Amino acid sequence: MNSLDTYFQSIATECEPSNLYNPIHYILSQDGKRIRPRLVGLSAELFGVEAEEVRHVAAAFEMLHNFTLIHDDIMDEAPIRRGKPTVYKQWNSNIAILAGDALAIMALQELLKAPCDDATKIKISDLFARTSLEICEGQQYDLDFETMEHVSIDDYIKMIRLKTAVMLAGCLKSGALFAHASEADMQAIYDFGINIGIAFQLKDDILDLYSDTQVFGKITGGDIKENKKTYLYLTALQDANDQQRKSLRHYFSSTDFDFESKLLAVKNIYENLQVKEKTEKAIDKYVENALACLHAVSVAEEKKQQLYDLANALVKRDK
Repeated sequence: MNSLDTYFQSIATECEPSNLYNPIHYILSQDGKRIRPRLVGLSAELFGVEAEEVRHVAAAFEMLHNFTLIHDDIMDEAPIRRGKPTVYKQWNSNIAILAGDALAIMALQELLKAPCDDATKIKISDLFARTSLEICEGQQYDLDFETMEHVSIDDYIKMIRLKTAVMLAGCLKSGALFAHASEADMQAIYDFGINIGIAFQLKDDILDLYSDTQVFGKITGGDIKENKKTYLYLTALQDANDQQRKSLRHYFSSTDFDFESKLLAVKNIYENLQVKEKTEKAIDKYVENALACLHAVSVAEEKKQQLYDLANALVKRDK
């Protein structure tokens, strides 16, 4: 679906007011991974529909994703996204909020352009709306966790299921809906997306700390800087001795510490507790679950190869 890049280059150009549309063009024209539109297209192809036919649905989910990034970066005070200044840094928070809102509305307009019957369009729109709302729920849980003293690993998995995984699952199900797949196959492909989405976010947790900023495109150690209760932190807290647990809670009680000293101290505890390796084992478990769900889809195995390959690529990536 390479035509999407060209399409996104044309969106919001020469529109007024420029301070509303230039930020939209800025984020859509960046070199993102385009995972979500790829999933829409691959799912449609799996059930016998050409990817180009679902171009507007794929565009809508990618636009929704970028809307969430604009707002997330404001809430997280993140200065860099995809190796470039975030929208609110390039302009300001008020412009970024409004541009994000406009982008979400434009995503809905894309759905209306989908070349399918009205009943299917309503089902896809309902899925899109439900996915959008669940992402907001996940984001609120993420914000709540910052001030909660006790957050369990199960709580965290629930949060990332909503904040990250439902988007990937929704993309996959929308392609299946467009292609009129069976209810059982739609559920299986959705569950595949949920498990891959959870694995994807756990990999993101690792990359936030164990990656090159130039490659990852974001500040390394940002989760520690912002006291994010990630899978790494919660696993460390669970497995730590009393002194390690006291130190972790001390460092995650404030953002006023010298960042480099805090990063080094927390990373040292993580490494002593083999937190990275434990997170990688959890990723393997969710990937295994995902592949079992994909195997259950009633389509010839050779037709699923691109989804198998994409699933493995998502969890082996370095950015």
